[in-house]
Amino acid sequence: MDFSSKLLEQAVAEMSQLPGVGKRTALRLVLHLLKQPADQTTQLSEALVNLRTKIKLCNNCHNISDTELCEICSNKNRIREIVCVVEDIRDVMAIENTSQYRGLYHVLGGKISPMDGIGPSQLTIKSLIEKVKVGEIEEIIFALSSTLEGDTTNFYIFKQLGGLKVKTSTIARGISVGDELEYADEVTLGRSITNRIPFEGSLKN
Repeated sequence: MDFSSKLLEQAVAEMSQLPGVGKRTALRLVLHLLKQPADQTTQLSEALVNLRTKIKLCNNCHNISDTELCEICSNKNRIREIVCVVEDIRDVMAIENTSQYRGLYHVLGGKISPMDGIGPSQLTIKSLIEKVKVGEIEEIIFALSSTLEGDTTNFYIFKQLGGLKVKTSTIARGISVGDELEYADEVTLGRSITNRIPFEGSLKN
């Protein structure tokens, strides 16, 4: 692809690094931005800079937040004795959209995947166990995707919780095996949360 401008080429190269964006799509997006009013492009660039420089991780649940405590953890109306364990912020958003869950979350930041070089120490499992040891949490809901990596992560955390006084459950398998949580429709996901089952029972299936 030949460019008449080095600045255009650089912008296309950066844009094409986004997931699912090839060179041609990147070029179309960049040319679209060039046609927009200058202040609109400036607002986009400022938003991206703020995203990288000002965004935080919640001190309690590790969710993406603008403040030290995210809006969910600081909400006094949430049920603080129940914690739903998810992979990332997309799963928090998916479950919140169901309006079926009023507890708190714990974002792991990924799943155990030896093939990808991701072990337990690279996730926020340790802080989850520490929270349970404090004794305020009565139930842990495993809400990871029903993939091999998700099931492995669930089982690892379950074993780490051995001996601690906490109920463990998993979302009902209304979610198809192998599906990512974020792609489930809201009704199915909501029912899966509401009809969760004891985690030990899921091991027999």
